[in-house]
Amino acid sequence: MPERNNYSLHSGSSVQNSQGRTVNRRLPQTPPQSAFSGKVSKRLSKTQMRFKMFSIRLGLDLPFCLLVLILVTIGLIMMFSASAPVSYYTTGDSYYYLKRQLIFAVFGIIAMIAISYFDYHFFHKLAMPILGLSFILLIAVLFWPGNSEVKRWINLGQFTFQASEFTKFALILFFAHWGAKYFDKTSTFRYGVFPALAVLVPTVGLLALEPHFSGIVIMTLLTAVMMYLYGTKLRWFVMALAGVLVVFFVLLITNKLGYAMERMDGWGQALTYTTNQMWQTTWQTRNSLYAIGSGGFWGLGLGQSRQKFLFLPEPQNDFVFAIVVEELGFIGAIIILGVFGLLVWRGITMSMRAKDKFGALLGMGLTAQVGLQVVLNIFVITDFLPNTGISLPFFSSGGSSLLMLLVQMGIILSISRNANIEKT
Repeated sequence: MPERNNYSLHSGSSVQNSQGRTVNRRLPQTPPQSAFSGKVSKRLSKTQMRFKMFSIRLGLDLPFCLLVLILVTIGLIMMFSASAPVSYYTTGDSYYYLKRQLIFAVFGIIAMIAISYFDYHFFHKLAMPILGLSFILLIAVLFWPGNSEVKRWINLGQFTFQASEFTKFALILFFAHWGAKYFDKTSTFRYGVFPALAVLVPTVGLLALEPHFSGIVIMTLLTAVMMYLYGTKLRWFVMALAGVLVVFFVLLITNKLGYAMERMDGWGQALTYTTNQMWQTTWQTRNSLYAIGSGGFWGLGLGQSRQKFLFLPEPQNDFVFAIVVEELGFIGAIIILGVFGLLVWRGITMSMRAKDKFGALLGMGLTAQVGLQVVLNIFVITDFLPNTGISLPFFSSGGSSLLMLLVQMGIILSISRNANIEKT
């Protein structure tokens, strides 16, 4: 009588029992799908399609996120330190600027985290509508009631919104969309140069009407960066530079650069003024240099700045980094610039490893904006560039600027969720 084994003769893979005989092993059976489970699966699939725009597969890129939060935190502290005297003098409340900036920082961080879950590919479809909206805002600001001679802000009760901050994002988004769509053709004039001119020229024209010449500089440089990234040939940049110089000299000869030339008066001569007029013109830049020089190697200490006591006009805005250097010294300034450098490096690294051209172009463009503004701001406060009003990201007072920056950082985090990069 054959020996009994514990295996059932059911169809399946063959194995050997302890006696060396080949027998069939029972395979696990998949239970038939009930009508109820089928309905549940269909509902789940519909829900997944409905929330397809949200990307939650990969974790948040912690290094980039932490760098942003570090800069926001240090920026709030230093903006408060720089603004406290002038805030008390003008409003009677030393915390006035801090409270306003803190509100935008909180909402901005919430928006950044929320947008990091948003599938950035949907911005591909929204590029043209967002660009159109940016033009509408640039036109609306010219006719918005309550604006002074300088028309840059849309007043919304207690808060104001600077239209050009939205335009920066719209330009980068458009060029990322266009460059990804026609990547193989952007080396030609038709697909690489003409679209850039078609977008940049009206933008510059509207900014000139505000007037907002620092915005013109930033928009032009951002356009050049995006054109370079999507493959425009070098000869077009040379021709564009020649064209810009021709236009500049024509406007200079016809005296159409009155406001811009006023901002350039005394450039490079803040410490060597020869007339009373030049002394007045270079007052802000000169006191910025005094603040930087007073900081020395280690700084005077947090909160110990002297120049913020009504010597340096509006220290909480474009010249806040001069107060940073005065209080934290050369060492503190280098550390903060190092954090900015790490942020730019991490953003570009993530963007270059994006799985599609749109993500790569969009991420690198948004990261380049931060790096570009930091460099330009440092050059302005040290008198290497004319005083044209370029803010320092995350530091300068301005709610719309901070909010838009954090939204853009959220988009970069969204790109990082799908990038081929190790999350730590």
